[in-house]
Amino acid sequence: MKKIVLGQIDDLNKKSKWVRNRVLEMCLSVGGHLVSSFSCVDIIVALYYGGILHYDPKRPEIEDRDRFILSKGHAAPTIYAVLADLGFFPMEELARYSCGGGILGAHPDKVIPGVEVTTGSLGHGLGLAAGMALAAQIDKKSYMNVVLMGDGECSEGSIWESALFASHNQLSNLIAIIDHNKLCVTDFTRNCIGLDPLQDKWEAFGWDVVNVDGHSFCDLLDVFRGFRFRKANRPLMVIADTVKGKGVSFMENDPFWHTRIPTGEQIESAKRELSS
Repeated sequence: MKKIVLGQIDDLNKKSKWVRNRVLEMCLSVGGHLVSSFSCVDIIVALYYGGILHYDPKRPEIEDRDRFILSKGHAAPTIYAVLADLGFFPMEELARYSCGGGILGAHPDKVIPGVEVTTGSLGHGLGLAAGMALAAQIDKKSYMNVVLMGDGECSEGSIWESALFASHNQLSNLIAIIDHNKLCVTDFTRNCIGLDPLQDKWEAFGWDVVNVDGHSFCDLLDVFRGFRFRKANRPLMVIADTVKGKGVSFMENDPFWHTRIPTGEQIESAKRELSS
């Protein structure tokens, strides 16, 4: 595996700041799930800019590409900013987010270059990724299948059905990541359907599990770069501890901001923090 160097970490941090600023601009215009998008920025940046995923923006459906599924589809602005920056579609599309005449809706759609499946109805992404992983296994293909889920999403029964299916079929080419910001739509997850002990649950379902700091590129890359070299015959779960609203202090860890957008002086304050 490649050695992680400080210069690369600096570049990834700069890219994350750029993505959060673009996400803010997109959501200021038409709304959106701003804080949910912020919490997973570093995870997605690590995957796409850290040399982890195999993809080709000029040939988005090339057969040997890795498959990435954003199961928490309400965080669509983050993946849109990344895909536009990489050249999957023109950057101008970001200005038409959720507007007539644009291709970018509130949730990811299969018609968008670089988007594998339509998501947003929570609980579906893991099952889709498991099916793709089984297909790759049957066809003896080497591509990886990576799915990013929310922790609130893990209260869906379909998640645990898919978890059993994946371990039963020994899908070692399946990597799931939980954006573990500990908040769902209205409250902290501990006050809704408690997930702890989360690692023990996934291990009991037959998965290998690692915990990482979801905002540390050193931690993320250290785990992600081992995807293709695992000797286990089990799927891998990465529990990434994150902060909902990461990057804007007055939004962080506050259920109030799940669907809200800053206004007035809040906008200027958010921009100052994201640019500092």
